[in-house]
Amino acid sequence: MRAVLVVNPKATTTSERSRDVLVRALRSEVDLSVRYTRRRGHAMDLAREAAQEGVDLVVTLGGDGTVNEVVNGLMAAEPPTFRTGQTSAERLPALATVPGGSTNVFARALGLPREWPDGTSMILEGLRLGRSRTIGLGRADDRYFTFCAGFGLDAAVIRRVEQSRKKGRVSTPALYFRSTASQYFVGSDRRHPSITLERPGEAPDTELATAIIQNTAPWTYLGDREINPNPEASFDLGLDVLALRRLRVASTARTAAQFFSRKPDPHGKQVLRLHDLAEFTLRSERPLPFQMDGDYLGEREKVRFTSVPAALRVIC
Repeated sequence: MRAVLVVNPKATTTSERSRDVLVRALRSEVDLSVRYTRRRGHAMDLAREAAQEGVDLVVTLGGDGTVNEVVNGLMAAEPPTFRTGQTSAERLPALATVPGGSTNVFARALGLPREWPDGTSMILEGLRLGRSRTIGLGRADDRYFTFCAGFGLDAAVIRRVEQSRKKGRVSTPALYFRSTASQYFVGSDRRHPSITLERPGEAPDTELATAIIQNTAPWTYLGDREINPNPEASFDLGLDVLALRRLRVASTARTAAQFFSRKPDPHGKQVLRLHDLAEFTLRSERPLPFQMDGDYLGEREKVRFTSVPAALRVIC
């Protein structure tokens, strides 16, 4: 089996020594080539090139941003062979994700352990046993996401966190709490909700303040604790949405507390939840922050979302 390991050398939880251990372990099972990212977006190019070379497996070592880039590279590739009867997922290399970032939502949603040595062991076992599954992806305009997207408040929080990290601060739960509080109380126009959600054949939902889109559950983690706005979201179904109509202090705090419940079921007058959607569009009267898989992607006034079922094979 031919494989390519795409390494983000800035991955927060690995070192050069640990990368060497990982490479030796993978080479015990596959014919491995190692390629390092040099800039944002480079992992997309490396994954696309690997697929076009006809490799069987692409392994990532990095965080969720690296995984997102690799997935988009794979989905954009044109492999050298495409046998009659193959599904779209079967024509592409399989994906294996070694957790190397600070949160690793995608890997953990697949059932992999949080730490990279344990994750590597499980992936090696999966390769030996031929254990894989096919998952669906989300798509926002022309880009794919694996577990979540956000339009409004959560994307603005991620923007603040990324700005803090550029100044040398470490990504911690405390940093996210401070960034969320600052954005909510100071940085948000909470009195004028501007988002409209449009679905084919349905009346639009108007005057929404912020929206969270999930392709699986959980949405994210706080340490070992799952955070679940849409607990029924699944790689095997369409997309789930949770939107808030207003960002009033009492109702927003109550909904946030429901996210953290051990049996989450967010509800209330200010909550809109939609399950298993094939497609929908979010529009805003003014530009709003937008994120996918935990990476801030700028401001948008319109985003079209679609569910892409059975899109990719993953080792799990």
